[in-house]
Order: sequence, then structure tokens, then C-alpha cells
Amino acid sequence: MAIKIKIGDTRTILLNLLACVLTFYTVYYVTVSLCIWAFRLEEKECLLTPFDFKTIPSWTNPEYLVNLISLEVSYAVSGLLFVWIVEEWVWDYAITITLFHIGLTTAVMSDFPAAVHWWIALGSGLSVMIIGGQLLAYKLYKNNFIYPVLEDF
Repeated sequence: MAIKIKIGDTRTILLNLLACVLTFYTVYYVTVSLCIWAFRLEEKECLLTPFDFKTIPSWTNPEYLVNLISLEVSYAVSGLLFVWIVEEWVWDYAITITLFHIGLTTAVMSDFPAAVHWWIALGSGLSVMIIGGQLLAYKLYKNNFIYPVLEDF
């Protein structure tokens, strides 16, 4: 039973995590800015957009649409960008960034997110991030992928 996986040192992992956090929130705020511009909203209306789970969900509410579109686009684009940072470990960093985002959202809003629509949007965004990122990573790095040795099972 020999699974040979080379795990990077702690410093490399923390630097990759920092790069992923910066990438994720940069993409998030650029997307929020573009959505605010597209929907012609005042910026003060969407100051806490990346962390706002209290907006009433409605397809006619532009603030909700900005929240939803920016969340989903940010997750999709960040998943693809993570490939160049962490190569084949996109799923691991995607989950870690999502847990970090949940913690930061709880801290900023001073309340734990209980809105079902927020969790559904977050879960679908995470799924898109993982699937898109892992597919791109496989396409780009398929010769370097780590495959476990299963002949001893």
C-alpha cells in the first residue's frame, strides 16, 4: 500500500494560499465594480457586496443580481486562474478559499449566513470553480498529475 504524494513545504503552501486569496478577491471586486457599472447602481449601495447575504433574493432586485452574478463569475474565473498558481491542487485551494470567505463573511456581517439562497449560490460557485479548474489543470498538466499506486490494494 504505497501512495506516493509529494507534499510541498508549509511556506510554499502559505504563499500559494495568499496568492489565491488575493486573486479571488481581486477578481471579486473587479466583477462587483463591473456589475455595479452595468446595473447603474450607486457604489455605496453595494459596499459590502462580497459579504452580503442579507439582500432579499429577487430577479427584479438589482442589488441581488449584482451579488449573485459577481459571486458566480468570481468563482468561475478564479478557479481557472488558480491553475497557474497551484497546478493540480485547485480543489484543495478552492475549498480552503471558500471556508476563508465564509469566515470573513461571518466576521464582516457579524452574523452567520443562514440564507439558503446564499448557500446555494456559494455551493454552485464552488462546484464550478473546482470542476473548471481541475479540468483546465488536467488539460495543462496531465503529464505531471500525481496518480496513486493502487496495485497493493
